[in-house]
Amino acid sequence: MKSELQHMQIDVVGGGVAGLATARAAAMCGANVRVFEQAPEIREVGAGLQLSPNGMRVIDALGLGVALRDTSLEGRGVVLRNQRGKQVLRMDLTGVDGTFLMAHRADLIAALSHDLADLGIELNLNARIEAGSARRTERALTVAADGARSGLRAALGGDAAPFFTGQVAWRAIIDAHPDEPAEAQVFMGAGRHLVSYPLKGGRRNIVAVQERSTWAADSWSTPDDPEALRAAFADFGGPVPEWLSQVEKVHIWGLFRRPVARKWYGSVNGASAVLVGDAAHPTLPFLAQGANLALEDAWCLPAALAQSLSVDQSGAGVQCGLQLFQDTRRARVMRAIEVANANARNYHIENKALQAVAHAVLRGGSVIAPSAAARKFNWLYGYDVTAAF
Repeated sequence: MKSELQHMQIDVVGGGVAGLATARAAAMCGANVRVFEQAPEIREVGAGLQLSPNGMRVIDALGLGVALRDTSLEGRGVVLRNQRGKQVLRMDLTGVDGTFLMAHRADLIAALSHDLADLGIELNLNARIEAGSARRTERALTVAADGARSGLRAALGGDAAPFFTGQVAWRAIIDAHPDEPAEAQVFMGAGRHLVSYPLKGGRRNIVAVQERSTWAADSWSTPDDPEALRAAFADFGGPVPEWLSQVEKVHIWGLFRRPVARKWYGSVNGASAVLVGDAAHPTLPFLAQGANLALEDAWCLPAALAQSLSVDQSGAGVQCGLQLFQDTRRARVMRAIEVANANARNYHIENKALQAVAHAVLRGGSVIAPSAAARKFNWLYGYDVTAAF
């Protein structure tokens, strides 16, 4: 990456995936970068995530690909099953250009936070910052990577508050058999679905979603009784009963949505600020793209700024870069979110007759054209944000 940002001060609010990746990418462009994290340490809760080729291209460009591959499993496929465990469709990932990883979120955070000082990134823990609290220059920027309930999004004139979708999710990690295939399995039932995949080190990640009217907090750290999870999926078959019987510790959270921000950047307290990741476009976990879209943002923002500042080194160049960032990202993330929302509807079909027809169509299509399911996502997995500028 170029060094057009070498005289720019970038303050990143949030030490999660979006914040740390943005900090690294901006530092690689020559910016003076500070990260402000309100927690006393950089750490992540125990949960898995899936990284697809569009996200891994950013990981590789950041120089972290080897380290993350060492701690993760390479995904070979995605299998959709009905709630009895019968296969409906298998999407073979081996023919897709790029790497799919099944990773532990803590390992991703560890890779992103490694050797920040060597990149010249100043990490501030137990710290909060408001846009404009640093010196106000036309080449200073605050990056809001503080999640779906971003305070800076509200300060930018953010739109509707998050609303409860009528869905709750459980997450748990159990022991895995060493000979299990490296693929994600999705079990679909009326108003419910369960996703599971193995992680490196003999672990298995489980995320189960149920539609319900009862509200649940959107905090990832709320514990729940494992019996509640087992009861919700008691009529599921295949390996699900065995998996759930092993769950000793489980957390529950409510799924909340809010629209993609209309305006991703602006002025707060007289200083420039911009949204990235969930602060700009929170998504539901039905396409496994939350971390991947955040990684794309992280690379795109400093690249867009660098391109604009190569033409105009003034504050106007910064504003043009922020507009370029928004223009490059907004339509793509909206498409991904729409597909994720559609997956939720398709996984949870309540009418048994409609469910049978839908599953039969998927099953027949996979027999006639086995590679069609993967090709359907070429627009998503084939995208390379590192080559966009």
